[in-house]
Amino acid sequence: MYEFRFHGRGGQGGRMAAEALALAAFLEGKYAVSFPFFGAERRGAPVRAFTRIDDKKIRTKTQIYEPDAVIVLDESLLETEDVLEGLKDDGVIIINTQRKPEEIELSREVRCATVDATSIALDVLGKAITNTAILGAIAKATGEVGIDSIEKAIIEKFGARLGKEAGEKNAKAARVAYESTVVGKSKGGKQFEPKPQWLPTVDELPLGGSIGTMETYAGLVGIGSFIENKTGGWRVFMPVVNDDKCIGCKICWFYCPEAAIKMVDKGAKTKKAVINYDYCKGCGICANECPTKAISMEREVKA
Repeated sequence: MYEFRFHGRGGQGGRMAAEALALAAFLEGKYAVSFPFFGAERRGAPVRAFTRIDDKKIRTKTQIYEPDAVIVLDESLLETEDVLEGLKDDGVIIINTQRKPEEIELSREVRCATVDATSIALDVLGKAITNTAILGAIAKATGEVGIDSIEKAIIEKFGARLGKEAGEKNAKAARVAYESTVVGKSKGGKQFEPKPQWLPTVDELPLGGSIGTMETYAGLVGIGSFIENKTGGWRVFMPVVNDDKCIGCKICWFYCPEAAIKMVDKGAKTKKAVINYDYCKGCGICANECPTKAISMEREVKA
């Protein structure tokens, strides 16, 4: 049995990728199962998905704790999750990144495949949804399914949902990623300290399950606890404000779902919009709503 564990963020399509991978294996006459695991079900929150492939019937239904392959759809997760946890000694990690395998530092040296799935998705699909591109990298790095089967599965699954043209474009993204994937070895030695998790006791959880702001050994929880969770690392695009065009109308401030925009006095007649990039997730609502087009969305270059 060959087991895959996907690490991604809500909205990136990790669940669909796991299902399409299983379908590709099925098209090759193999048995396959896939399923997701969600924590907080919101866009940008870390999520996992799993796929098992075997030549015989699969009866195991648990999560995958010792995968043969780990797939990381969002490079920022390397800083917040121990993605190598349980990975077999001869396993492989596949990462969506602009870096080469030897430039990736992980907790130990492992076989590593990298591909810039985000750029491929933007070029081919026009949007930063990387799930189909990463499937091409999986075919290249593992050999457990062929790229032809991956393309057929994408056309069948995504085409039925989004239309024939969209299915073919997504299949093309997988093919381009397959040809662009670089396989090598990561660096080791990175120290990873998992973030403490807090679970309330019966006495701590009030009736109805709703709690106010509480200080715990894992940090703040409840109302206002988001201030400790700097969600800016979830971005692909970042909004940039042109002060000359900004008229201080506050529409961007009103629509921002993360309250990441403040109006600041910069010495002009009106206050200008300033974005707190620690919390801005790059959703682009501000740029879309700005009446003077003073906000543009630019691809962020990760340090």
